[in-house]
Amino acid sequence: MKNIRKVIIPVAGWGTRSLPATKNIPKEMLPVYNKPVIQYVVEEAQRARIEDVIFVTNRDKSVIEDHFDYNLQLEAVLERGGKLDKVAEVRKVAEMVNIMSVRQKKQLGLGHAVLCARELVRADPFAVMVGDDLMFGGVPAIGQLIDVAIAEKMPVIGVVEVPFEKVNRYGIIDGEEISPGIFRVRDMVEKPKREDAPSRLAIVGRYVLTPDIFDYLEQVKPGHDGEIQLTDAMQTLAQHRGMMAVRLTGMRFDTGDWAEFLTANIYFALQDEELHYDLLALLKNFVQLQ
Repeated sequence: MKNIRKVIIPVAGWGTRSLPATKNIPKEMLPVYNKPVIQYVVEEAQRARIEDVIFVTNRDKSVIEDHFDYNLQLEAVLERGGKLDKVAEVRKVAEMVNIMSVRQKKQLGLGHAVLCARELVRADPFAVMVGDDLMFGGVPAIGQLIDVAIAEKMPVIGVVEVPFEKVNRYGIIDGEEISPGIFRVRDMVEKPKREDAPSRLAIVGRYVLTPDIFDYLEQVKPGHDGEIQLTDAMQTLAQHRGMMAVRLTGMRFDTGDWAEFLTANIYFALQDEELHYDLLALLKNFVQLQ
Protein backbone atom coordinates (compact mmCIF):
# COMPACT_ATOMS: atom_id res chain seq x y z
CA MET A 1 0.00 0.00 0.00
CA LYS A 2 1.30 3.44 -0.93
CA ASN A 3 1.59 6.34 1.50
CA ILE A 4 -1.70 7.94 2.50
CA ARG A 5 -1.94 11.54 1.27
CA LYS A 6 -5.71 12.17 1.34
CA VAL A 7 -8.21 12.32 4.17
CA ILE A 8 -11.99 12.60 4.07
CA ILE A 9 -13.45 14.62 6.94
CA PRO A 10 -17.28 14.56 7.01
CA VAL A 11 -18.64 17.85 8.37
CA ALA A 12 -22.19 17.94 6.97
CA GLY A 13 -24.02 16.78 10.11
CA TRP A 14 -26.35 18.98 12.11
CA GLY A 15 -24.58 18.61 15.45
CA THR A 16 -27.81 17.97 17.34
CA ARG A 17 -25.94 16.59 20.36
CA SER A 18 -24.48 20.06 20.91
CA LEU A 19 -27.65 22.15 20.62
CA PRO A 20 -28.42 24.95 21.26
CA ALA A 21 -24.77 26.00 20.77
CA THR A 22 -24.83 24.62 17.22
CA LYS A 23 -28.08 26.26 16.12
CA ASN A 24 -26.19 28.70 13.86
CA ILE A 25 -22.56 27.62 14.36
CA PRO A 26 -21.22 24.35 12.95
CA LYS A 27 -20.23 21.96 15.72
CA GLU A 28 -16.81 21.69 14.10
CA MET A 29 -16.26 25.42 14.73
CA LEU A 30 -16.97 25.30 18.46
CA PRO A 31 -13.77 26.35 20.26
CA VAL A 32 -11.68 24.02 22.33
CA TYR A 33 -9.53 26.51 24.22
CA ASN A 34 -8.28 28.87 21.46
CA LYS A 35 -8.92 26.82 18.31
CA PRO A 36 -12.03 25.34 16.71
CA VAL A 37 -12.49 21.58 16.95
CA ILE A 38 -11.88 21.08 13.23
CA GLN A 39 -8.44 22.69 13.39
CA TYR A 40 -7.22 20.06 15.87
CA VAL A 41 -8.40 17.34 13.48
CA VAL A 42 -6.64 18.90 10.49
CA GLU A 43 -3.47 19.42 12.55
CA GLU A 44 -3.48 15.72 13.42
CA ALA A 45 -3.73 14.88 9.71
CA GLN A 46 -0.91 17.28 8.90
CA ARG A 47 1.37 15.72 11.52
CA ALA A 48 0.71 12.35 9.85
CA ARG A 49 2.01 13.84 6.56
CA ILE A 50 -1.41 13.98 4.93
CA GLU A 51 -1.47 16.70 2.28
CA ASP A 52 -5.04 16.83 0.92
CA VAL A 53 -8.11 17.36 3.10
CA ILE A 54 -11.52 16.65 1.57
CA PHE A 55 -14.40 18.16 3.52
CA VAL A 56 -17.78 16.53 2.91
CA THR A 57 -19.93 19.51 3.68
CA ASN A 58 -23.32 21.16 3.15
CA ARG A 59 -24.54 24.59 2.10
CA ASP A 60 -24.43 25.98 5.65
CA LYS A 61 -20.87 24.95 6.48
CA SER A 62 -18.78 27.28 4.27
CA VAL A 63 -17.33 28.89 7.39
CA ILE A 64 -15.26 25.72 7.89
CA GLU A 65 -13.56 26.11 4.52
CA ASP A 66 -13.15 29.84 5.15
CA HIS A 67 -11.26 29.09 8.36
CA PHE A 68 -8.51 27.43 6.31
CA ASP A 69 -8.30 30.28 3.80
CA TYR A 70 -6.45 33.58 3.98
CA ASN A 71 -8.21 36.54 5.58
CA LEU A 72 -6.37 39.47 4.02
CA GLN A 73 -8.52 42.11 5.72
CA LEU A 74 -7.81 40.65 9.15
CA GLU A 75 -4.10 40.33 8.35
CA ALA A 76 -3.98 44.02 7.33
CA VAL A 77 -5.61 45.07 10.60
CA LEU A 78 -3.14 42.98 12.60
CA GLU A 79 -0.17 44.33 10.64
CA ARG A 80 -1.25 47.95 11.25
CA GLY A 81 -1.45 47.14 14.94
CA GLY A 82 2.03 45.65 14.94
CA LYS A 83 0.71 42.21 15.90
CA LEU A 84 3.01 40.31 13.59
CA ASP A 85 2.92 37.15 15.70
CA LYS A 86 -0.85 37.00 15.19
CA VAL A 87 -0.41 37.55 11.45
CA ALA A 88 1.92 34.56 11.31
CA GLU A 89 -0.54 32.50 13.36
CA VAL A 90 -3.54 33.08 11.08
CA ARG A 91 -1.47 32.62 7.92
CA LYS A 92 -0.18 29.30 9.24
CA VAL A 93 -3.75 27.98 9.41
CA ALA A 94 -4.33 28.89 5.76
CA GLU A 95 -1.13 27.15 4.67
CA MET A 96 -1.51 23.87 6.58
CA VAL A 97 -2.92 21.60 3.86
CA ASN A 98 -4.71 21.60 0.52
CA ILE A 99 -8.45 21.98 1.09
CA MET A 100 -11.10 20.49 -1.20
CA SER A 101 -14.79 20.05 -0.59
CA VAL A 102 -17.80 18.18 -1.90
CA ARG A 103 -21.45 18.60 -0.97
CA GLN A 104 -23.46 15.95 0.83
CA LYS A 105 -26.86 17.17 -0.32
CA LYS A 106 -28.75 14.83 2.00
CA GLN A 107 -27.44 13.71 5.38
CA LEU A 108 -27.71 9.95 4.93
CA GLY A 109 -25.05 8.72 7.32
CA LEU A 110 -21.29 8.39 7.55
CA GLY A 111 -21.12 5.79 4.79
CA HIS A 112 -22.98 8.09 2.40
CA ALA A 113 -20.67 10.99 3.34
CA VAL A 114 -17.60 8.92 2.46
CA LEU A 115 -19.23 7.82 -0.81
CA CYS A 116 -19.79 11.48 -1.76
CA ALA A 117 -16.00 11.96 -1.93
CA ARG A 118 -15.38 9.10 -4.35
CA GLU A 119 -14.47 11.25 -7.35
CA LEU A 120 -11.91 13.23 -5.34
CA VAL A 121 -10.27 10.12 -3.89
CA ARG A 122 -10.34 8.05 -7.10
CA ALA A 123 -8.00 5.00 -6.95
CA ASP A 124 -5.90 5.96 -3.94
CA PRO A 125 -6.08 4.51 -0.43
CA PHE A 126 -7.25 7.22 1.94
CA ALA A 127 -7.94 8.13 5.54
CA VAL A 128 -11.24 9.09 7.16
CA MET A 129 -11.29 11.25 10.29
CA VAL A 130 -14.47 12.10 12.18
CA GLY A 131 -14.31 15.49 13.84
CA ASP A 132 -16.26 14.52 16.96
CA ASP A 133 -13.24 12.60 18.25
CA LEU A 134 -10.18 14.62 19.29
CA MET A 135 -7.13 12.46 19.93
CA PHE A 136 -3.80 13.52 21.34
CA GLY A 137 -0.55 11.82 22.23
CA GLY A 138 2.87 11.16 20.77
CA VAL A 139 2.24 9.60 17.36
CA PRO A 140 -0.90 11.09 15.73
CA ALA A 141 -3.81 8.67 15.96
CA ILE A 142 -4.34 8.57 12.20
CA GLY A 143 -0.58 8.11 11.81
CA GLN A 144 -0.72 4.98 13.98
CA LEU A 145 -3.24 3.51 11.52
CA ILE A 146 -1.26 4.57 8.46
CA ASP A 147 1.87 2.83 9.75
CA VAL A 148 0.00 -0.47 10.18
CA ALA A 149 -1.87 -0.11 6.87
CA ILE A 150 1.40 0.28 4.95
CA ALA A 151 3.09 -2.57 6.82
CA GLU A 152 0.15 -5.01 6.50
CA LYS A 153 -1.11 -3.79 3.11
CA MET A 154 -4.74 -3.75 4.18
CA PRO A 155 -7.38 -1.40 5.62
CA VAL A 156 -7.09 -0.42 9.29
CA ILE A 157 -9.59 0.97 11.80
CA GLY A 158 -8.94 2.69 15.11
CA VAL A 159 -10.38 1.27 18.32
CA VAL A 160 -10.35 2.15 22.00
CA GLU A 161 -11.39 0.06 24.97
CA VAL A 162 -14.63 1.32 26.51
CA PRO A 163 -16.42 0.37 29.75
CA PHE A 164 -18.82 -2.57 29.50
CA GLU A 165 -21.82 -0.33 30.18
CA LYS A 166 -21.03 1.76 27.08
CA VAL A 167 -20.48 -0.95 24.45
CA ASN A 168 -24.05 -0.52 23.17
CA ARG A 169 -23.17 3.02 22.02
CA TYR A 170 -20.45 1.97 19.55
CA GLY A 171 -19.51 -0.36 16.76
CA ILE A 172 -17.59 -3.18 18.48
CA ILE A 173 -15.01 -5.45 16.87
CA ASP A 174 -14.34 -9.13 17.31
CA GLY A 175 -10.62 -9.48 16.70
CA GLU A 176 -7.52 -11.60 17.28
CA GLU A 177 -4.61 -9.74 18.88
CA ILE A 178 -1.58 -10.63 16.73
CA SER A 179 0.81 -8.21 18.45
CA PRO A 180 0.38 -5.74 21.34
CA GLY A 181 -2.45 -3.39 20.44
CA ILE A 182 -2.85 -4.71 16.89
CA PHE A 183 -5.78 -6.96 15.95
CA ARG A 184 -6.89 -8.94 12.94
CA VAL A 185 -10.59 -8.15 12.58
CA ARG A 186 -12.92 -11.15 12.40
CA ASP A 187 -16.20 -9.26 12.62
CA MET A 188 -17.77 -6.02 13.79
CA VAL A 189 -21.18 -5.33 15.31
CA GLU A 190 -22.92 -1.97 15.29
CA LYS A 191 -24.22 -0.98 18.77
CA PRO A 192 -24.71 -4.52 20.15
CA LYS A 193 -26.58 -5.36 23.31
CA ARG A 194 -24.11 -5.43 26.18
CA GLU A 195 -24.46 -9.15 26.70
CA ASP A 196 -23.87 -9.79 22.97
CA ALA A 197 -20.80 -7.60 22.52
CA PRO A 198 -17.80 -9.66 21.30
CA SER A 199 -15.34 -7.35 23.10
CA ARG A 200 -15.02 -3.90 24.62
CA LEU A 201 -12.98 -2.59 21.65
CA ALA A 202 -15.04 0.23 20.16
CA ILE A 203 -14.55 1.69 16.71
CA VAL A 204 -13.79 5.41 16.90
CA GLY A 205 -13.51 8.06 14.21
CA ARG A 206 -10.22 7.08 12.55
CA TYR A 207 -9.97 4.81 9.48
CA VAL A 208 -7.59 3.97 6.65
CA LEU A 209 -9.51 2.47 3.74
CA THR A 210 -8.91 1.22 0.23
CA PRO A 211 -10.91 2.53 -2.75
CA ASP A 212 -12.88 -0.71 -3.18
CA ILE A 213 -14.87 0.41 -0.13
CA PHE A 214 -16.85 2.65 -2.50
CA ASP A 215 -18.22 -0.35 -4.41
CA TYR A 216 -19.37 -1.92 -1.14
CA LEU A 217 -20.92 1.36 0.01
CA GLU A 218 -22.98 1.49 -3.15
CA GLN A 219 -24.35 -1.97 -2.31
CA VAL A 220 -25.26 -1.17 1.31
CA LYS A 221 -28.99 -1.02 1.94
CA PRO A 222 -30.10 1.96 4.05
CA GLY A 223 -31.09 1.16 7.62
CA HIS A 224 -34.45 1.87 9.21
CA ASP A 225 -33.39 5.52 9.61
CA GLY A 226 -32.52 5.78 5.92
CA GLU A 227 -28.79 6.05 6.61
CA ILE A 228 -25.98 4.19 4.88
CA GLN A 229 -23.65 2.85 7.56
CA LEU A 230 -19.91 2.77 6.95
CA THR A 231 -19.65 -0.24 9.30
CA ASP A 232 -21.83 -2.34 6.97
CA ALA A 233 -19.50 -1.72 4.02
CA MET A 234 -16.41 -2.28 6.16
CA GLN A 235 -17.71 -5.71 7.18
CA THR A 236 -17.79 -6.73 3.52
CA LEU A 237 -14.40 -5.13 2.89
CA ALA A 238 -12.93 -7.08 5.81
CA GLN A 239 -14.33 -10.37 4.45
CA HIS A 240 -12.87 -9.85 0.98
CA ARG A 241 -9.61 -8.02 1.65
CA GLY A 242 -8.96 -8.44 5.38
CA MET A 243 -8.81 -5.68 7.94
CA MET A 244 -6.69 -4.72 10.93
CA ALA A 245 -7.52 -2.70 14.02
CA VAL A 246 -5.19 -0.61 16.15
CA ARG A 247 -5.87 0.17 19.81
CA LEU A 248 -5.08 3.87 19.76
CA THR A 249 -2.75 5.35 22.33
CA GLY A 250 -3.05 8.83 23.77
CA MET A 251 -5.98 10.87 25.08
CA ARG A 252 -9.41 10.99 23.45
CA PHE A 253 -12.20 13.51 23.86
CA ASP A 254 -15.67 13.06 22.35
CA THR A 255 -16.59 16.68 21.63
CA GLY A 256 -20.23 15.75 21.11
CA ASP A 257 -20.39 14.88 24.80
CA TRP A 258 -20.66 18.05 26.90
CA ALA A 259 -18.62 16.68 29.81
CA GLU A 260 -15.77 15.63 27.52
CA PHE A 261 -15.98 18.82 25.45
CA LEU A 262 -15.61 20.96 28.58
CA THR A 263 -12.84 18.70 29.89
CA ALA A 264 -10.97 19.17 26.61
CA ASN A 265 -11.20 22.94 27.03
CA ILE A 266 -9.74 22.73 30.52
CA TYR A 267 -7.04 20.28 29.43
CA PHE A 268 -5.74 22.51 26.65
CA ALA A 269 -6.04 25.69 28.67
CA LEU A 270 -3.87 24.11 31.37
CA GLN A 271 -1.13 23.54 28.77
CA ASP A 272 -0.81 27.34 28.42
CA GLU A 273 1.87 28.40 30.90
CA GLU A 274 0.50 31.95 31.11
CA LEU A 275 -2.97 30.70 31.96
CA HIS A 276 -2.20 27.55 33.93
CA TYR A 277 -1.97 28.83 37.51
CA ASP A 278 -4.77 31.40 37.27
CA LEU A 279 -7.08 28.76 35.83
CA LEU A 280 -6.16 26.22 38.50
CA ALA A 281 -6.85 28.76 41.24
CA LEU A 282 -10.26 29.59 39.81
CA LEU A 283 -11.15 25.93 39.33
CA LYS A 284 -10.18 25.09 42.91
CA ASN A 285 -12.37 27.89 44.25
CA PHE A 286 -15.26 26.73 42.11
CA VAL A 287 -14.91 23.09 43.10
CA GLN A 288 -14.81 24.03 46.78
CA LEU A 289 -18.22 25.62 46.43
CA GLN A 290 -19.84 22.36 45.35
